[in-house]
Amino acid sequence: MHPITIIRDADIGSLTPPPNAYRERESARAVVFNDDGKIAILFASKKNYHKLPGGGVEEGEDLNAALVRELREEIGCAIKNPREFAMIEEYRNKQTLHHIAHCFLAELEGEVGTTRMDESEIADGFTTEWMNLSDAIAKIAGETAIESYEGKFIRLRELAFLKEAAHIIA
Repeated sequence: MHPITIIRDADIGSLTPPPNAYRERESARAVVFNDDGKIAILFASKKNYHKLPGGGVEEGEDLNAALVRELREEIGCAIKNPREFAMIEEYRNKQTLHHIAHCFLAELEGEVGTTRMDESEIADGFTTEWMNLSDAIAKIAGETAIESYEGKFIRLRELAFLKEAAHIIA
């Protein structure tokens, strides 16, 4: 799969020069629809941005296993019918990180249960919000005062994924 976009420091207004080498990271995230047609979005209240649920692929995991694990941890649910629809590359010079993010469309399976967020997610104040896809796009598009370096990348990535999802399901 080819990336739908590549995000670099210049795209977030950073002048950090590229490092000599990047460390590699791969992640899986999803646009998860519930029975009411709303999607799960995580809000990081301490950093003032929204993101799609998902996260890094751990050693020995494939994308699907990482996706299932991350969604259980972050939004407390199982999914059905996951299908990858987009991939984005990020080159975060300040973090010496080359990040390949894969995004899936999926439906909620069963009830939403208890989340099991890690310490950093709890520290960032993550909570799950369910909203219409168009509202999620508008919410993230309007988050222009994000101060964190990472948050600026996340905003552009999630906005691109959500717009692509809207285009696909239209």
